Amino acid sequence: MTVRLGSLELEPAQEELLAPPVAAALAVLPALAARAHTAAIDPDLAETAALTERFDLDADMSANCVIVLGKRGGELRPAACVILSSTRADVNGLVRRTLDTRKCSFAPQDWAVDETGMEYGGITPVGVPEGWPILVDHAVIEQPWVLLGSGLRRSKLALPGASLAELPGAQVLEGLGLR
Repeated sequence: MTVRLGSLELEPAQEELLAPPVAAALAVLPALAARAHTAAIDPDLAETAALTERFDLDADMSANCVIVLGKRGGELRPAACVILSSTRADVNGLVRRTLDTRKCSFAPQDWAVDETGMEYGGITPVGVPEGWPILVDHAVIEQPWVLLGSGLRRSKLALPGASLAELPGAQVLEGLGLR
């Protein structure tokens, strides 16, 4: 079954369009894999604004995954935050409190890429390291479909919004994404 978001057509997920950690995660989550779709894109369109413009997408069709690092007593507490692309993550409020840390900030780009095994601009919550919390804004799960990174800049992954609540370590939070 083909899924069409704006003018972007997605086919059932193809492994060659997924970063290895994303493909591995879908391999052990068959119900999620059955709903996953991918599309090849120009890597220059990996950023949400360019993709939205090129494919006539509503901003609420895309979700961004940002990797954050909380710190408490010298311990690093990473998390993946998933928000609609029309919002920004409440890192210093809700995320910090949820991770029970004194400080919380966006993870350095090189660190996030190394730890996730995904390309910058393509990081997705599917396949983040085991044990990481995945904080999902409630507005994301209300979307029929969301377009996410595939772990690669050259493709996108689409999933029903509600399916993100099924990811291991997922916590759905009201107000994670701020307008």
